[in-house]
Amino acid sequence: MRPDSAWVRGTNAHLDPCIAVQWARPAAEGFHARHSALYRRYHYLLYCHPVRPSLLAGLAGWWHRPLELEPMRAAAAHLLGRHDFSSFRSAECQSRTPVRELHALEISRRGAYFQFELRANAFLHHMVRNILGALVRIGAGLEPPEWMAGLLAARDRRRAPATFAAEGLYLTGVAYPPAHGHFPAGPLPWPWDGSTDAGIDPA
Repeated sequence: MRPDSAWVRGTNAHLDPCIAVQWARPAAEGFHARHSALYRRYHYLLYCHPVRPSLLAGLAGWWHRPLELEPMRAAAAHLLGRHDFSSFRSAECQSRTPVRELHALEISRRGAYFQFELRANAFLHHMVRNILGALVRIGAGLEPPEWMAGLLAARDRRRAPATFAAEGLYLTGVAYPPAHGHFPAGPLPWPWDGSTDAGIDPA
């Protein structure tokens, strides 16, 4: 029988250089990568600076104006729970229902970097990036935190800002019932290592 490590090396030999399988293991009978999931977790890494990123070009989103953390956190609280997220759903979304349950939306900052962590039972097409567009607008002082509640209640994609850039968006975890075994989570995008005190030059 081929060892798990051979599946990793063999698969990576045929993948684009920007994609790499980290591990492989047999799946339990009845396992489905999508339908068996309990929740998904995404991280978005945003570089906030007047000048675009260089070393992180293509790896982090970018916003050129100052952002305030607390208004974005206050706005995020309006999205927690089970809601109709039609205002944050792309026109190409093929889901049969716009209802999702957002378990967590945490925002933190280190220097010039903001990290957004979202966890939900499932996500709509472009849902994370559309939420980011609204949060950034609030963080920039263009709208108050309460504006987010109005967007959610409107259930109208035309009321929300444009979809935010894909750079900086990472799927960092999918949870499954214990019967399916343990699946290691991927690493957080650099420079976020999970701590809060690493030195990063805000300039």
